[in-house]
Amino acid sequence: MKVKDKVVVVTGAASGIGKALAERFILEGAEGLILADVNADLLAKTMHELHAVAQHSERVFERGINIQGLPADVTKEDHVKAIVNSAMNVYGRIDLFCSNAGISRSDPDIDNAASAPNEHWELALGVNVMAHVYAARAALPGMIARKSGW
Repeated sequence: MKVKDKVVVVTGAASGIGKALAERFILEGAEGLILADVNADLLAKTMHELHAVAQHSERVFERGINIQGLPADVTKEDHVKAIVNSAMNVYGRIDLFCSNAGISRSDPDIDNAASAPNEHWELALGVNVMAHVYAARAALPGMIARKSGW
């Protein structure tokens, strides 16, 4: 998908792959970005860095880009709805929803594959599975109505 002039949401955007996606979308000429992460402090730092990237990109400099950051926990459906609502309120659409947030916790006892506590499993299921369900529930109706979106 070409992201020039598109509105993109990225979860897990404060670091790693999410941050790299956001930077690439800026350089590719996205119209707007909604970046979400559970780590509000790191997200603020990342936002500062991404605004610097946008200011130094000729393609972005010519027309500008709107980048917004939202602290959000994607294991909570109301947080995912808030991400989608924010994009809809600012841009009226979402062209691409990158449900990128992911998590992995190691077993406390490396020799016992059953040693992970329920809290580790619940967090992994919340971020790695249910967050995608919540994103689909929140973002797909608008995409289906517009017959456009990824």
